[in-house]
Amino acid sequence: MNDKVIIVEGKTDKQQLMRVLDEPVHIICTYGTISFERLEELSEELEEKDVFVLVDADDAGEKLRRQLTQEIPHAEHLYITMLHREVAETPLNYLTRILRAAKFKVVTV
Repeated sequence: MNDKVIIVEGKTDKQQLMRVLDEPVHIICTYGTISFERLEELSEELEEKDVFVLVDADDAGEKLRRQLTQEIPHAEHLYITMLHREVAETPLNYLTRILRAAKFKVVTV
């Protein structure tokens, strides 16, 4: 069973991550917003897992990051630069560096 989880905003973010990950990782899409009820469910569901948050470098992403920090305090936060702004638009070589630094197995791009 895999204990690594990455929380992203959207389906295109998930697709971008799947292009570089070289290990099974559960990727959860919040679709930009998340209800209090869903957050509570997630916090219980993810209690024993290694959770990573990778959201866009914009206001919506930061708002989501703050929500997740409150409900899932053990989550590790990964960041893209303001230059790239969106996870889905982040170059694969940059994404692999971020993930490799967080101890994920990634493909060579």
